[in-house]
Amino acid sequence: MNAGTIVELVLTLILAVTLGYCIVLERRLAAVRRGQEGLKSTIGELNTAITNAGASMRALKATASGAAETLDERLARARSTIDELSLLTASGERIAERFDRATTKQAASRVAFTADPNLPSGSIMGRLDSLRAVR
Repeated sequence: MNAGTIVELVLTLILAVTLGYCIVLERRLAAVRRGQEGLKSTIGELNTAITNAGASMRALKATASGAAETLDERLARARSTIDELSLLTASGERIAERFDRATTKQAASRVAFTADPNLPSGSIMGRLDSLRAVR
């Protein structure tokens, strides 16, 4: 075997190894391309999800704002109702005090008026007066 043939055999062997490596590399590149396409679809889905989440957040903010306004209105109405009720309560207490004073005066005048405890009206008034005294 001469030197030219040995060089050609070495070159053929190197070419065969290179061809085998190119086949392996082609398969790996094809896998990377498929992964890249899958990644593109995943990124597209993620982008859609982010867009939907942003729209949901805006809707949630609008709803929360509306709920806050409604709550403020109800709170204002509740405060005005509390003020009205406190005025009514104070007025009711004053009226009750007047009734108490009036009934005390009437009881005193009835005791003076009832001369005969044997009469039915006298005994009823006596019982009422005793009930009031127990209070």
